[in-house]
Amino acid sequence: MLAERIGWCSDLVAGMVSVVLAERWNSPDVKVLASGVDAGGRNLPSNAWMALRRLGWSATPPQGVKVNDRIVRMAQEQAGRALRSVKWRADVVLGMLATWPADPSKRTPREWDAVRAAVPGGEHLPSSIIKARTRQAATYLKANGRLPVDVFELEGAPKVARLLLLAACDGQQATIERSEADAGQALLRLQLPTRPDPQAYRDWTWVACPIALPPTVPASAVLHLPTLRLVGDTVRADLAYTHAVPKAHRTGHAVALGVDWGLNTLLSAGAVQLSGDGRITTLGAGAQFRAAGVLAKQHRLRRLSERLHTKADQYMRLIAGHDHQLAPTLDVLRSEIQHVSNRRSNLNYALAWAAARWAVDQAIAAGATVIYVEDLRSMEAGGMGRTLNTRLSQQVRGQIADRMRHLATEQGITVVTVPARNTSKLCPHCLTPLRHRKAPDRPTLAGWKWAICPHQDCRWQGDRDHGAWRRIAARGLAHQATTACDRTSGHMVIRTVLDNLEANAVLTPTAKTSRKDRTKTGSTRRRSTRPAPRRRRAPSPARPRGRVGQRPEGHAHTDRTRLPRAAHRHQGVNTISTPTTGHQPPATRGSTRRGIPPPRPCLPTTVGNDPGNSIRLRIA
Repeated sequence: MLAERIGWCSDLVAGMVSVVLAERWNSPDVKVLASGVDAGGRNLPSNAWMALRRLGWSATPPQGVKVNDRIVRMAQEQAGRALRSVKWRADVVLGMLATWPADPSKRTPREWDAVRAAVPGGEHLPSSIIKARTRQAATYLKANGRLPVDVFELEGAPKVARLLLLAACDGQQATIERSEADAGQALLRLQLPTRPDPQAYRDWTWVACPIALPPTVPASAVLHLPTLRLVGDTVRADLAYTHAVPKAHRTGHAVALGVDWGLNTLLSAGAVQLSGDGRITTLGAGAQFRAAGVLAKQHRLRRLSERLHTKADQYMRLIAGHDHQLAPTLDVLRSEIQHVSNRRSNLNYALAWAAARWAVDQAIAAGATVIYVEDLRSMEAGGMGRTLNTRLSQQVRGQIADRMRHLATEQGITVVTVPARNTSKLCPHCLTPLRHRKAPDRPTLAGWKWAICPHQDCRWQGDRDHGAWRRIAARGLAHQATTACDRTSGHMVIRTVLDNLEANAVLTPTAKTSRKDRTKTGSTRRRSTRPAPRRRRAPSPARPRGRVGQRPEGHAHTDRTRLPRAAHRHQGVNTISTPTTGHQPPATRGSTRRGIPPPRPCLPTTVGNDPGNSIRLRIA
């Protein structure tokens, strides 16, 4: 009975919201509301329902239905929130249409710069948002033969959810108070209709709804009026509460937790400490949050949803708007698609909360005051195969980051996102480009999971995710002064980072190496046809060569006179003077002859370089 009466009330509110959106879903009205100023030059109130009343945008109930003013407030609040939220999407679409590319499927670098300059805040806007809006406009262009004028022509008025925003009401419509006998109980009182079309105020009566508070709500928290929504035959109450939490600081952190995203290992994290002399050391070996079973189920549901959508689209093409015998089967398919979508949403919801809770618990156990997370919320994976690309692109990174901020705020821990560039590419000790391999017992087979440092004075190897969280935490602690608060989202971010390796690349030239892994994996195979004869060179006396014409496969071949291996390795490289432990031995016959960076200070138990040998950086 309670769900039925709340359904009647939400239907009345949704009907009024639909009327307001149909009248005001256009660019001029949205601009007026987003400007924050009314016709008289006064600032509009922050409450959406009051701002709509100041502008004279009223919401009226259906003819013959009697509702009080608080029901109209809820309708205006919901409509005002929808109109305010569309302003950002409208600006993105206008900037994208004003700089429409020659090829919508692939923008040139100049076209990317143009669209980011045309969109407000476009320099920090994820590229996936621009790509999605471009595909949406390209679909409209293909169907109508022209580009849309704005987002209101591209999307149309949104669907109205069946909600009761009790936050827009006062005590004459709803009240909530905590039980004095039991702190885990609260009592919600509100007026609900006794019939779908109330004709008078006597058709509205008070209803008392006891609510069992979850243990996460502190006993001293101040409760606010919730938002009521229907899920099947169950009434859900999204309850907001306020309580005091420790203040999170932007800088001055000494212990930090670095968090790295993975594929099968969803999260890898570990703590590092910044000492007074600037040295950053790791605290333990780190930990991993493994959710292989949940992720496997998630991918199975995704594949099932894709197959169901494909079959439903084929049925729609066969039916083509006619009364066809496949229509009942199509309805069954649509209900099954909705069921699978709900399962995927619930699974992502639970996984996001579990992963965020694990990361915050790791920070609490290590005594960290800040959590550094690489910014991969909108990452679009590529180059790793169709299966891996899809799995990486559809992970719930954004939800985990949001939940992590929520849980960390309660403990006074700051969550900062840092750029993800080179976090998995460089060695956490000496910043040398790593060689990624399939497994530790397969050092010559290229892969993604294992990383080996080729530097002779370092030779670090380990899981690439463990090396990445070390780099992420060290990068955050080293650039605390550049931490800023994003104005649009309110999140702490580090936008620009200049690592020691990048500074060396600017100050001194480095040897160019091939992107391909030229490690020799076996014996030299015999060629069926000999290449064109080349000019022979006299063998170097410093390193006797083997049989004439024999050269390990994959080695670089140049026409200049060959130098000894050790001299050839560092020729043309301006190294930085650093203390070394001894003379570097020449390479052996089986070496790969790849360009190896000059030696740098190596601290096997630390992250980063010795501050005595560091370089003064300029942060762009």
